[in-house]
Amino acid sequence: MASVTSTYARAFADVVLDRHLDATKVLAEAKSMAALLESSKELQEVWEAPSIPAEQKRALLDAIVSRQKISRETRNFLAVLIDKRRIHFLQPMVKQFEQELNQRLGFADAEISSARELNPTERKTLEAQIEKLTGKKVRATYVRDESLLGGAVIKVGSTIYDGSVKGKLERIREQLTS
Repeated sequence: MASVTSTYARAFADVVLDRHLDATKVLAEAKSMAALLESSKELQEVWEAPSIPAEQKRALLDAIVSRQKISRETRNFLAVLIDKRRIHFLQPMVKQFEQELNQRLGFADAEISSARELNPTERKTLEAQIEKLTGKKVRATYVRDESLLGGAVIKVGSTIYDGSVKGKLERIREQLTS
């Protein structure tokens, strides 16, 4: 499955970047369609049914696309998935597509957990430090976690930077027990 999702995601990223499309808009469209498919069992059954002709599946796709104002490129991507009977991979493909765009455009997603709400100045300073650390532009999402007691935990990809009071106390406890 990994090779299927990455192959299609890379190809879709190639189209978006080669045609100089708004990557954020196309990604939002793809996420929207993945969410729609995920939430509608009937739609999944229709698009995955081998007994339903491809023309009828694409007609349904076109009706959805015109109602939701989806771009032609996103529509074509979905049509290919339907035709090749790969639509059930849409959710992981969209995730892989987002990672591919982030990598090519030099973005890093960061999830920042803090004990209290950070003000705009603190957020800007923290994001600048993460950009310096990663060498990439940062797209940050903020989560409030009172169990941290103070400080912040930053997750960038699979790397976690723990600057929380809770994390420091745990490291002290580990040192004392060893």
